[in-house]
Amino acid sequence: MQKKDVIVVTGAAGFIGSYLAGYLNQLGFSQLVLVDDFSDERKALNLKDKKYLHKVHREQFFEWQLSHPGLIKCVFHLGARTDTTEMDYAVHKKWNLDYSKDIWEMCVEQKLPLVYASSAATYGNGELGYADSHDVVSKLQPLNPYGKSKNDFDIWALEQKKTPPFWAGVKFFNVFGPNEYHKGRMASVIFHAYNQIKEKGQVRLFRSHNPDYKDGEQIRDFIYVKDVVQMCVWLMERRPASGLYNIGTGKARTFKDLVRAIFQTLNLPEKIDYIDTPLDIRDKYQYFTEADMHKLTAAGYDKPIYSLEEGVREYVSQFLATGKYY
Repeated sequence: MQKKDVIVVTGAAGFIGSYLAGYLNQLGFSQLVLVDDFSDERKALNLKDKKYLHKVHREQFFEWQLSHPGLIKCVFHLGARTDTTEMDYAVHKKWNLDYSKDIWEMCVEQKLPLVYASSAATYGNGELGYADSHDVVSKLQPLNPYGKSKNDFDIWALEQKKTPPFWAGVKFFNVFGPNEYHKGRMASVIFHAYNQIKEKGQVRLFRSHNPDYKDGEQIRDFIYVKDVVQMCVWLMERRPASGLYNIGTGKARTFKDLVRAIFQTLNLPEKIDYIDTPLDIRDKYQYFTEADMHKLTAAGYDKPIYSLEEGVREYVSQFLATGKYY
């Protein structure tokens, strides 16, 4: 990527999309085309002080790009319906499958490299492991319509004979960090735990309903958003073999570890209360996720990755405690 390149970021008003826009700005890229539905006022601060060329509503984007031929040089497609509690597959199909196909076909036609957001939700319960192998994609059993829509697009992408000159479907694991203030129930556990501690001096975690895991020892691959966008930009710049890539740390940690890091950052005594996992998600709940990062490492990615403690410390002290955005 050259500094003057025009770069499209979809989902640009959202959590990871807005962080990516800020990170690209920091690297010297300001010719950004930001694509999203900008009607949610809670997201407006995510884009405050960002440098960009155009803001385009997601429903007008394809029409817009036809009237600007040859302008775009690459696409980060992070826009999606990400609500895992939305059980109507049609909603996810529209934005996560059909819209993504249109992005893909535009990139094929205009020979644009594409990095798009898949999800670790595609792995379901992890019965087939967490390796980003193309061999298992069609066999995966996601636990909800969101994960299914993401996996359906991965399956479709792998079947295509006509592809962008480079493409990477990035499977985000449990991402946390600044600019998720608007996400409500879907915000990271760190966001919710911090607010609980500030309000009540304690954290509520889901009780384990699985005899193999003690309360609070459910395990996730938590990754700081800064590492996520660094990996995405690295893929776009280096363009290794096209395909699916896990975006995680490769080192799963417990929810107890996570909240302990928040208490330590705030210099407060650790106080955890356990509550039943809500019935509407209990049978869909993942007890263990851990990204197999061998493929990205083998492709040459060797940047240091934030530990859980480092990421929590930076997020809490520099953003949550000050209300700042990135």
